[in-house]
Amino acid sequence: MIVIKNSVLLHENDNVVTVIRDITAGEEVCYEKGGAVKKVTATESIPLGHKVALSEIREGIKVIKYDAVIGCAKKDIKVGDLVHVNNLESIRGRGDLNTSN
Repeated sequence: MIVIKNSVLLHENDNVVTVIRDITAGEEVCYEKGGAVKKVTATESIPLGHKVALSEIREGIKVIKYDAVIGCAKKDIKVGDLVHVNNLESIRGRGDLNTSN
């Protein structure tokens, strides 16, 4: 059976993948990890270039892409959810997060 990958895992430690085409709700998001094809089911429509959660990410937990923290979950994110501004708080450019009181 041939499986066509429709997303990219940029680093094996990432907890999100980036889709390489529009994905519809209920569609399998397929990516490669460690030489094996893995799948999660999209819980909603995912636009091209956006992120999908590979595991449950609880509120306050770090979102990892490129093996780097790109932000924290603003609310609980389920496997297969779109990860975007509605549920992700970026830490990049946030001077208020880098200052100590």
